[in-house]
Amino acid sequence: MSISPKALRFDEDCMWVEIEDGRTLGVPLAWFPRLLHATPAQRQDFELSRRGIHWDALDEDISVEGLLAGQGDMTHPAKIAA
Repeated sequence: MSISPKALRFDEDCMWVEIEDGRTLGVPLAWFPRLLHATPAQRQDFELSRRGIHWDALDEDISVEGLLAGQGDMTHPAKIAA
């Protein structure tokens, strides 16, 4: 079975990714600040690939593998309190 994305939709708080194996992942938009702050039109301007989702205008790439691992935006690592 493939974990390639098959469809993508958004609601007010989440991104819903339907993958080829039949699962649907609900991911909080808060995990991805670029998508959270994007307009609905910008969110809809995506491309599905074999491995994930790409938004050219937003410079955002999300892999299905990363979503399955529970990973959000990795460009700004969480700060560890000292």
